[in-house]
Amino acid sequence: MQNLMKYSPIFCTLLVLSSCSQPTETVKEAKVADITSKYLAEPLITDHYTADPSAHVFDGKIYIYPSHDVESDVAEDDLGAHFNMMDYHVYSMDSPSGTITDHGKVLGVDDIPWAKRQLWAPDAAEKDGKYYLYFPAKDEKDIFKIGVAVGDSPTGPFTAQPEPIKGSYSIDPSVFADSDGSYYMYFGGIWGGQLQKYRNNKFDDKGAAPTDGLPADDQPALGPIIAKMSGDMLQFAETPKRVKILDENGKDLLNGDNDRRFFEAAWIHKYNGTYYLSYSTGDTHFIAYATGDNPYGPFTYRGVVLNPVEGWTNHHSIVEVDGNWFIYYHDTELSGKTHLRNIKVTPLKHLENGSIETINPITE
Repeated sequence: MQNLMKYSPIFCTLLVLSSCSQPTETVKEAKVADITSKYLAEPLITDHYTADPSAHVFDGKIYIYPSHDVESDVAEDDLGAHFNMMDYHVYSMDSPSGTITDHGKVLGVDDIPWAKRQLWAPDAAEKDGKYYLYFPAKDEKDIFKIGVAVGDSPTGPFTAQPEPIKGSYSIDPSVFADSDGSYYMYFGGIWGGQLQKYRNNKFDDKGAAPTDGLPADDQPALGPIIAKMSGDMLQFAETPKRVKILDENGKDLLNGDNDRRFFEAAWIHKYNGTYYLSYSTGDTHFIAYATGDNPYGPFTYRGVVLNPVEGWTNHHSIVEVDGNWFIYYHDTELSGKTHLRNIKVTPLKHLENGSIETINPITE
């Protein structure tokens, strides 16, 4: 491995490397971490803003599908209107410590017949040589739906389907490919993500405030939604269902349990036969995780993967690369603004008892 200082000088020491060469970027020269930096990792991209990185390995190469943050003249509010992203780029890396390549814009809001605005956190999947880019966007009624665009390469170009996925809603699509060949989409996010406006997959405009529609604090919290994908990867093969996240006593996590309950950014990975659901607690900024024995859950809360980053949001992906595990995430090191973020990567460690070692993204 080379350029390990790109995401952690500490990691270089842990691997007992004789040297760590300085990173280079095809986008722009990145800053090099040093022992005085308060950040565990350095930004992967520095010439524009990126967030919500979904990382996958396709044909031995890492591909990253993030949001593309931009300055906006939309007023800031608690529903995230100022997160006014308008297109997607795709990036690739040969290794988590290597050079990152920007493959340019692969899809914009003007390329999506049904979409009006706000291209939030995407994800991607591969099946039978085709690549699928899944994304949330608001339609003409300002309701979030989830769309899909198809390409012949991990880097596109991608052609959007003319309509959103039937029965889809809210934000943060994440598609998990299980070892039996099945694919599942997890989605949902509260507040600006509108999940709190749905019950049993039906929309009910429960008010304009971010908390309108949320359960009472002593009631079960909302969870992410799961649906198995159709064979062509373009639709749901079943009615979407809520995923339950339980406490150590087998009871639903409650809405008032802000440090542990789901808010957004569901992600699944599988390790030693166990399914790990990780997610953002949103307004408390943890990436938490829970484990289960099947894709539908229920999942039992186990702890924290990533402590709060600098910035208001926390959104991630977890990927295995050549037998090692990594977490891609974002913070606001470059801008100091909540809506102008930058993506990062750092190693992730599974412990012998099945837990995940908690990562501190800020080291001071």
